[in-house]
Amino acid sequence: MLAVLFALSLFSCEKKVDKVIIEEDTKPKIPIVVEFGFTLNDYLVVQDTIKSGDTFGKLLENHNIGNFKVHEVTEQVKDSFKMRDIRVGKPITLLKSKEKPNQLQVFIYQKDNINYSVVDFRDTIVKAYNKQKPITIRRRTIATAIHGSLSETLNKNGVDAGVANNLAKIYEYSIDFFKIQKEDKFAVTFYEKYINDSIYAGVDRLESSFFEHKGKRIYAFPYKLDSLSRKVDYYDEEGKGLKTMFLKAPLDFFRISSRFSPKRFHPVQMTWKAHKGTDYAAPHGTPIKTTASGIVERTGYTAGNGNYVKVKHNGTYSTQYLHMSKILVRQGQHVAQGEVIGKVGSTGLATGPHVCYRFWKNGVQVDPLSQKLPNTEPMNAKHKANYLAYIAPLKKELDSIATLKLK
Repeated sequence: MLAVLFALSLFSCEKKVDKVIIEEDTKPKIPIVVEFGFTLNDYLVVQDTIKSGDTFGKLLENHNIGNFKVHEVTEQVKDSFKMRDIRVGKPITLLKSKEKPNQLQVFIYQKDNINYSVVDFRDTIVKAYNKQKPITIRRRTIATAIHGSLSETLNKNGVDAGVANNLAKIYEYSIDFFKIQKEDKFAVTFYEKYINDSIYAGVDRLESSFFEHKGKRIYAFPYKLDSLSRKVDYYDEEGKGLKTMFLKAPLDFFRISSRFSPKRFHPVQMTWKAHKGTDYAAPHGTPIKTTASGIVERTGYTAGNGNYVKVKHNGTYSTQYLHMSKILVRQGQHVAQGEVIGKVGSTGLATGPHVCYRFWKNGVQVDPLSQKLPNTEPMNAKHKANYLAYIAPLKKELDSIATLKLK
């Protein structure tokens, strides 16, 4: 009997227990967004860009800055935030209070995709500071054969166009990139920047490279001979500098439209005559660079040459640049190698925009493309051992990847 009563009591207890139903929250969660060091969810966010005529003061006048006065704000932040440097088209972000009257709390100006300036109105004293978004640097090495132009080849390999510009600059003394061929090859190790570890932000720097042109492999390694110096020069695998006394051409991007020739049909004068220069066709206004350092010997205009500049480099060499649309140097001025001395034009006897590049050796006009031109001074012997030890693993890496990829 007791057993029956005990069983009935258990049954009655079980019936009294209510079921607990847990309801899941089906409302979508709003993601927390943090940018520029602020939780944007806490503010009314206004995105805009700098427009023509905008000034920092004018931008503040268009938004509620409470008891602050515009001229007082500009005076307080002028040492940290360079207001005159704001540029049309650059983005700004305004963080305002969510409560009426939506007072401005923070003003953010983005100088580029990495650097930004903040003006903070949240305290009794306005503060301004400059910061960078978190940057991650990744190292990468590629090796490939040329398919099309250098830029096209890099693009096919998912590499930023900045690498092509860097390589062209490094090898401007030794390779004419308008003559590269399909069988040419190259390998390069470089560093890329990523914002917040995900957004690509361009090339940071090149660490090592080689370019194989006409069967010859030309290595390039950036190296500082003086650790305190900012100057970086490029040397090959033997410690020889890549720079020569002269650049390969007076333009960065061009095509040779007419070569040095003892007999050429002149397209304007309609007669056969010697062409003692090399014509580089390029768009009107393209910068013209002096191919070597020197003193501007003459500038002027003639009916045949148009606007021209002649540079004396030393007792042996001189160069001249014809048909300029604009001359940017004066007679007697010292110019450094690669310095812009004028702009491409079609003045004088010219059928289209180009620069006629003339080259003198010991007072005689010669074809610069056929000359074996002098190099810059070689690396001092006291630096060579350290340099060769530094580049050894870099060269080994380039060669190993090239062996795998360029079979």
